[in-house]
Amino acid sequence: MKVLVVVAVAASEAEGNTVMAISIKSNKELDLMRASSRLVAETFQHIAPHIKPGVTTKEIDKKVEKYITDRGAYPAFKGLYGFPASACISVNEEVVHGIPSKKRYLEEGDIVSIDIGVLQDGYYGDAAFTFSVGKVAEEKKRLMKVTWDSLHLGIDQARDGNRLQDISAKIQQHAESHGYSVVRILVGHGIGKELHEDPQIPNYGKAGKGPLLRSGFTFAIEPMINMGTKNVHTLQDDWTIVTDDLRPSAHYEHTILIQDGEPEILTKHELSP
Repeated sequence: MKVLVVVAVAASEAEGNTVMAISIKSNKELDLMRASSRLVAETFQHIAPHIKPGVTTKEIDKKVEKYITDRGAYPAFKGLYGFPASACISVNEEVVHGIPSKKRYLEEGDIVSIDIGVLQDGYYGDAAFTFSVGKVAEEKKRLMKVTWDSLHLGIDQARDGNRLQDISAKIQQHAESHGYSVVRILVGHGIGKELHEDPQIPNYGKAGKGPLLRSGFTFAIEPMINMGTKNVHTLQDDWTIVTDDLRPSAHYEHTILIQDGEPEILTKHELSP
């Protein structure tokens, strides 16, 4: 596979029961996922002060890798499907999978989406956050806020008795109501012993459709919302996905658990757009 999330791969055999190929995590597994997800959140808190004009995306990537490895864990994306770095760092019109470079300097007014995964003790955590670089235009701030709110509205649908596409439909409804478009070919995914497990979680859909949600499910929910067209394409590096009209895109993601019938954000941090 040439990308990290375009198609979520099938879940491997894991502890616990399965329902429609979606694994229900045991308490032991959940403890391990909480630890890996907590480290993802702490990594975002650590790098946030370094997101400023004049910093290269490669410098950020090095800080991500060092912070994770110094704590005895592994940056989950490094080497995954051949990806050459520890974090995906995507600037402005780059939607996802941007390759960090010592030649790419952040500039005042950029927005930069950073996607970080951690593998610790055999289990994964995964999250993304779009940062402002210095002072950004109001139209970019608005895109970021709507995408952030779309994520949390989708997460709120992750409850016992709801259907999977209740998450998808809520994300789509909120983004499109503000005049933005939802990327179709990139999806969220189940997560646990594998980074990409069943099910795929599109950011668009019809409420009431899809598998019934249950406590013990763990998902990575990640809206990718574009200011202009929903259409995207991959650059010649075979990784970086950009908007066709080269207008900005925002990307936020959390790893979540359905626990006691309600969503729990495992990668929760103190950042906000």
